[in-house]
Amino acid sequence: MLEIRDIHKTYAGQPLLEGISFAVSRGETACLLGPSGSGKTTLLRIVAGLEEPEAGRVLWDGENITHLPPHRRQMGVVFQDYALFPHLTVAENVAFGLRMQGWSPHEQRRRVREVLAQVRLTGFEGRRVTDLSGGEQQRVALARALAPRPRVLMLDEPLGALDRALRETLLEELREILHSSDVAAIYITHDQEEAAAIADRVLILHGGKIVRQGTPHEVWTDPGSLWVAQFLGVGNILVGKWRPSANSPFLETELGTFPLSCPHSHQDGELVGAVLRPSAVEESPAGPIRSRVTDVLFQRERFKVCLENSLCAFLPRPPRVGEVITLRLTAPLQCLGPAPAGSKGGGIR
Repeated sequence: MLEIRDIHKTYAGQPLLEGISFAVSRGETACLLGPSGSGKTTLLRIVAGLEEPEAGRVLWDGENITHLPPHRRQMGVVFQDYALFPHLTVAENVAFGLRMQGWSPHEQRRRVREVLAQVRLTGFEGRRVTDLSGGEQQRVALARALAPRPRVLMLDEPLGALDRALRETLLEELREILHSSDVAAIYITHDQEEAAAIADRVLILHGGKIVRQGTPHEVWTDPGSLWVAQFLGVGNILVGKWRPSANSPFLETELGTFPLSCPHSHQDGELVGAVLRPSAVEESPAGPIRSRVTDVLFQRERFKVCLENSLCAFLPRPPRVGEVITLRLTAPLQCLGPAPAGSKGGGIR
């Protein structure tokens, strides 16, 4: 098991990582998700031994490896830009780490065949990497990282340079490869859909800390805070005053007062944030939300309808831009807890 304990790092005199701690088991893929500048790549470099933390430790099965050089950590890294050797063939690229570790030529050839089959590149051994497509080059980079049988595999935005269709295909293959390899994996991305597709566990970084972690389903259904919900784009964010009621509380907003599902304790009038899920909105003549349509986007089998009041809804039929529509809620708002002063709501991204 890989353990990260209380890692601290500053950049340009400002805290970048503040007490980061988590563990990754063999066969588990943990995804570090966060905006640019949140410290994801720096944390990966610390785990790989390419940077030193200012405080904290990196352990493997209880052994402190914080100060071990990279080549002694038995870790593989896959980068967004592939970092392949253009003058070498596919087989020579994949065998590079094996040669550095002193594997015999026979063992190198056998292992190269194994990992190329694993990434579905059998028969590509003699090709120049410069003649391959982007997706094929990324498979070679993955095969090279897997070849020495690393105990930890780290992937830094590995699919960022690929088009959407290819990215979706490789995500499915990559998840299968990672699980079959039984390797502890850390996957870095800023793309929420990519994280949901690849990860067994998602860790969201913000302000130098892990602000939410759990399975993709747990994180998306219960963001836990206003910032996480806005970052993930889980739905319309409404900010208003918490109002008590005999049965369940309400949220008093500029758009109206709505029922609220809230497990927290709040004071009457306290400013809180809540999410209005897209699945909890439908057109209805008697609905309390009435607004003019400003934009309509087709998104696979449904229409994202943006309104003048800054809300968005996913509807089965496309209204006209400029048309006034009326919506009702089919479920209560989901409370996200206290909202900082000055917080604003927003539509689904």
